[in-house]
Order: sequence, then structure tokens, then C-alpha cells
Amino acid sequence: MARQISRQGARQVAFLIDMNRCTGCKTCEIACKAEKKTPDGVRLRRVREFMVETPAATSYLSIACNHCEDPACVKACPVKAYTKRPDGIVVQNHAACIGCKACISACPYAAPVFNAAENKVSKCDFCVDRVDAGLAPRCAEACQNECLVAGELAALQAKHGKARTVKAFPSPVTTRPALVIKPTRAAKA
Repeated sequence: MARQISRQGARQVAFLIDMNRCTGCKTCEIACKAEKKTPDGVRLRRVREFMVETPAATSYLSIACNHCEDPACVKACPVKAYTKRPDGIVVQNHAACIGCKACISACPYAAPVFNAAENKVSKCDFCVDRVDAGLAPRCAEACQNECLVAGELAALQAKHGKARTVKAFPSPVTTRPALVIKPTRAAKA
């Protein structure tokens, strides 16, 4: 049965990423690619590998658009192709995109991705069509280890803490990503 995300009273949707549970299987990345039917080279969700020497460890972080509370892409787009919905989902009007890449330059998380074949930019939209139907984003639904979970930011923070960053990751201060990270001991910022 598909996991659902509640839309009732949702103020700011978010992703929980539990690095302690993630094995780097990339099922979330594959599910996203299949759901959005993106061409080769366009990955809206990417699993990043973090390696540290002391203590020797590898951990993984599944990352896409963080649907920031103060999204840099919305401010940077000269044609206003990005908007932020009341539930916090940052959507792009793909038809309006002129491919200038200003959003790519502005996003500290490199979430928008340029598609050379279309000469346009695309990004994760939190599977807005699924959310509107009461379902979870496809990436979260596909995660068998439940290390990628979608929910309301306040509820996720109340249950899992307020960490929004890990080592070698942008500071959350400027954009305030709608993200809760449960980092591995080695990845803690």
C-alpha cells in the first residue's frame, strides 16, 4: 500500500533523510527518474556518497530540491518560472523556463538540472501531482529502508530533531531547506 502524506493543515512539506539507515541503493533515484521520465543525464534526485577517514566510514545522502522555506531559485528566476505553494512545495512552470540557468547558479544545493536537449532547467517538484492525490512523493514511497520520508517539516523536526546539514554541505542559514537530516556520526556538521 502506498504511503500517504497528509495535506490537512500542511504548512511546509519536507524530506527526512536518515543517513544511518541509507545503504546507498539508489532506489529513490531510480524511482524518481522513472516517475518523471527524465532523459539521460537529468537526475532530479541524487544519492551522494560521503567518505571520512577518521573514523573510516562511508555514508549516503539522498538529495533533490529541498523546497526551501526561502528558495533562492524563486528569487533568481528572471521570468518568474518558480513559485512556492502554500504547502511549501516549490514548483516550476517548465513552459516558462528560458534555460538561462540563473536558478542553477542561485541554488546552493545544485537541485535544478539543465536539460541540454530541451535547453531548459528541471527540478524535483515533490511529486506534486501525487501529493495532491494524497500520496507520498515517489522517491519516499520507493525507499524500502524508510530512510527517505516525506512529511510536514514541524512534525519531522519534533520527532527527529532540527539538523538540516552535514559535513561538506551548504549552510542552511540562507535558504532554510525543508529538510531534516539524521546524520551518521561521521557526517555530523
